Amino acid sequence: MSIERRFDISLIARMALREKQIQQSYRPVIGVHKWFARRPGTLFRGLILAEFGKGRLDEAFFRTNDLAGIRIADPFMGGGTPLLEANRVGCDVEGFDINPMAAWIVREEIERLDIAAYRSAAMGLVAALRNELDSYYRTSCPLYGDTEVPVKSFLWVKLLDCEACGRSFDLFPGYLLAANRRHPRNVLVCPRCGDLNEVEDRQTLGECTGCGTSLRAEGPARRSRADCPHCGVSNRYPGKSGRAPEHRLFAIEYHNPRQKAGHRGRFFKKPDAEDLARMDRATKRWNRLTSIFVPDQEIPHGDETGRLRRWGYARYRDMFNQRQLLGLELSCRFIRETQDERIRRALATNLSDLLRYQNMLCRYDTTALKSLDIFSVHGFPVGLVQCESNLLGVVHPAGSNIGSGGWTNIIQKYTNAKRYCEAPFEVQRRGSRNDRVSIAGEWIGEERNGHRRAVVIRCASSTESEIDRHSLDAVFTDPPYFGNVQYGELMDFCYVWLRRLVGKKAEGFHRASTRSAVEVAGNVTEGRGLEHFTEGLGAVYSRMADALKPGAPLAFTYHHNKLETYCAVGVAILDAGLVCSASLPCPAEMGGSIHIHGTVSSIVDTVFVCRRVGSAPARWLFDDAEGLLDVAGADLARLESAGRKPTYGDTRCIVFGHLTRMAVWKLRTDWDSGRATGNKIAAFSKAVHDFGNPDQLAKRAMTSKAATQPPGLLHSSASAASETQIAVSF
Repeated sequence: MSIERRFDISLIARMALREKQIQQSYRPVIGVHKWFARRPGTLFRGLILAEFGKGRLDEAFFRTNDLAGIRIADPFMGGGTPLLEANRVGCDVEGFDINPMAAWIVREEIERLDIAAYRSAAMGLVAALRNELDSYYRTSCPLYGDTEVPVKSFLWVKLLDCEACGRSFDLFPGYLLAANRRHPRNVLVCPRCGDLNEVEDRQTLGECTGCGTSLRAEGPARRSRADCPHCGVSNRYPGKSGRAPEHRLFAIEYHNPRQKAGHRGRFFKKPDAEDLARMDRATKRWNRLTSIFVPDQEIPHGDETGRLRRWGYARYRDMFNQRQLLGLELSCRFIRETQDERIRRALATNLSDLLRYQNMLCRYDTTALKSLDIFSVHGFPVGLVQCESNLLGVVHPAGSNIGSGGWTNIIQKYTNAKRYCEAPFEVQRRGSRNDRVSIAGEWIGEERNGHRRAVVIRCASSTESEIDRHSLDAVFTDPPYFGNVQYGELMDFCYVWLRRLVGKKAEGFHRASTRSAVEVAGNVTEGRGLEHFTEGLGAVYSRMADALKPGAPLAFTYHHNKLETYCAVGVAILDAGLVCSASLPCPAEMGGSIHIHGTVSSIVDTVFVCRRVGSAPARWLFDDAEGLLDVAGADLARLESAGRKPTYGDTRCIVFGHLTRMAVWKLRTDWDSGRATGNKIAAFSKAVHDFGNPDQLAKRAMTSKAATQPPGLLHSSASAASETQIAVSF
């Protein structure tokens, strides 16, 4: 059996689409710690079972599988999805990543944990923190007169010193605090006195109930300029102060448990004198403290961190206010006192993950009425209005969390993740209902009840590691996407804290940064371009190809807006001595992702299946544009049957994937891997363009009337095994 014969595009695409909308409900294990652009676990489960499982894929997917003795590697493990899925079905796994945070996170995901002992220690940590910090996260309710109610979020606006008069003013991009979607009315900040006003209609805002000023939705700050309200001079921001920006607390969202049952909507208020005094007390306490764990490292220049530097953030600690620094420092001190090493590492991981909500770059979603963590757009966006979440967390009397971003939220997420490791499940659609299907006998971990699996996690490049020749049964991976998210730059934000807390003995933690000069991804600041990407990817694939057993697959996901990066991928495949035997589409991102929504980007990956020897259906080969349109049309039909109406961006990526596969096929017999990299990329590009203009082909595919077959296995109505097979080999 093989992926080429058994992978079911419609089945896996349908489940992947659902998983990516609420991934933590389908794969709670990802809640151990944030990682970027995780591919659907359902995709890699489907690939593994298509290659090694028994029977129909739609049946094997929802039953217990035991693939003991199968050895699978991932040379770009990142957040670990392929390894987790392989480990879960009993495979021995070996993962590599040059980012020490990746190695730390994957170990935390796989390594066994005494959940009861962890919960006890974690709740003890929260209790100790409440004793020290709770008073700083309280307020009074002006609506009902209740005192000492918990704050959910503090909302801050950046300040700018006018270049002309020297007076500071608010950099509001808009005065709408909350839209009337999850709150009965729109909440607007008065531009003059700062009072919060609730209005029914945003077309007729009226006047401030406090000072009579006309309310307005638009603010003074837009397109990096703002007019000073004191002297009228136009100022450019972020300005030239050379220091991190200052902020003013202008609103609070709180929770009033005594009045919530009879109250419609959320609770908002303008901060009063006592609220400001609480912050002042936290600041004074922080200033009296000698920090042990707060990092003092300078933020290096980079593609992503350059924005921080322009705003005056010179050190990582500059990205937090004093109340946050106080809470995080005390959290680290309590974690350090935890005696059990495994639980101490779990709590340290929790603190690292908590950081993305406990900083002054988090923004407030005025529609969803929640905090957006610092990595919500896979970068370092510097907003003008920032949201400070309650560090401790707000808990309902019934035990559920209210809001997000606090310790109790992170602990519950981590608990759910480790419980899933002990008892994994799948979510199966039955009519209009989603049912959890327990998969008894599968589990994630290195040992249970005396049964051990080999788990090797390395913070190292796979090209520098010892892997026996012909020892791997498969390689499944999600490689870097050339100019993708700069994971090293982003993960340093967490790493500098985690390294300070756990020390330098963890593998890779001797490094001051997670960044590496040998990262495969492109990076403008570091001067790493397309040729570097091509050579790095080729070196890894060559190493993996040498370690694979004859005929074993190297399968990886890929999509990108630029065709030239597919040429780099094709060159890497050829340099590794492999042939691409399949190029399969699968949704891999959320359609509503902030960094994708409204762009021409695709949510669909191509899964490239590569082997030295093997077979594939003959109808997948094509020599001209019409053949491409037929194959691509079948893919588009199966995606649509799965619930994804393909966009132009999706179609483009599917077409690019098939063109890459066929260019590899055409060039395989006469390929000279010793040529200069630039020449190889140019040769591959020519082979792709021999089929026609790729963008024009994608547009034709969108409107093509090419005959497509009804959904089934791959591109056939019955079984791909019934088709004429072609040998794929060098």
